[in-house]
Amino acid sequence: MKKYVFLAVMLMCLPLFFMLGAKKEAKPAKPVLIIGAECEYPPNNWEEIISSDYTLPVSNHAGYYADGYDIQIVKLIAERMNYDVRIKRIAWNDLLPSLNRGEIDAIFSSMLDTNDRRKVAAFSEPYEITVTEYGIITRRETPFSAGKTLKHFSGAKIIGERGTKFDDVIEQIPGVVHMKPVDTIKEMIDAVISGAADGTVIDIEAGQYYELVNKPLKLVKFSGDDGFNLGFHGVCAAVRKGDSELLHRINLAIAGIDKHERQRIMDGVNSRMLNGRH
Repeated sequence: MKKYVFLAVMLMCLPLFFMLGAKKEAKPAKPVLIIGAECEYPPNNWEEIISSDYTLPVSNHAGYYADGYDIQIVKLIAERMNYDVRIKRIAWNDLLPSLNRGEIDAIFSSMLDTNDRRKVAAFSEPYEITVTEYGIITRRETPFSAGKTLKHFSGAKIIGERGTKFDDVIEQIPGVVHMKPVDTIKEMIDAVISGAADGTVIDIEAGQYYELVNKPLKLVKFSGDDGFNLGFHGVCAAVRKGDSELLHRINLAIAGIDKHERQRIMDGVNSRMLNGRH
């Protein structure tokens, strides 16, 4: 009788043993890297309503997914750091305050490491494909579309995005009419398309995209001293000052992404946009 009682107890305990064994074998959860991005600046970052192998859910905007060059870079960096990623959509002018309030761990939103920004955050090495250059998007129908130097935009009404280098450098144009800045890249482009502005300052890679998808627009490029004096290293990730370990790990991951891989990522982004994914 005792033998049967012992067997019954053992059988009752088997599920518990299996559960304990399963718990021991379960993989520990990866740390989560919370990223802030504007999600409104194609081809670098944008939102869409279709999930794919390329997108990440936007954690504070239900039903939307983030894609773009910044997003693909941060996915690759997180994979190499063995982190999971969470994307938060944050308005451009609140990205740095959100970082320093501890609401996000890093910014991957095509942010430049300007002198003013380096006072409030620490920046990684650049992760863009080439050295950042600025041009001006204007309408093909205007005389400004034939411009070769900044002097050719004298008298032009030029608009920028508030709190960005796009707005800051407008004052370098001799005789410019510096319009009141707007809050988003889309508003900048819309102002040029509508004729409210003669042009807007933009980086070359993004400008090529807007020229491609808006036939009335033309990107004017400058060479050497004929263009803008930018005064920064390039497009970088931002972390809080003092987060030296995180910054070091991000820099190690960036260093492992060579120019060919970066170009492949951007080619894929452009292909998805041209095929109607944005």
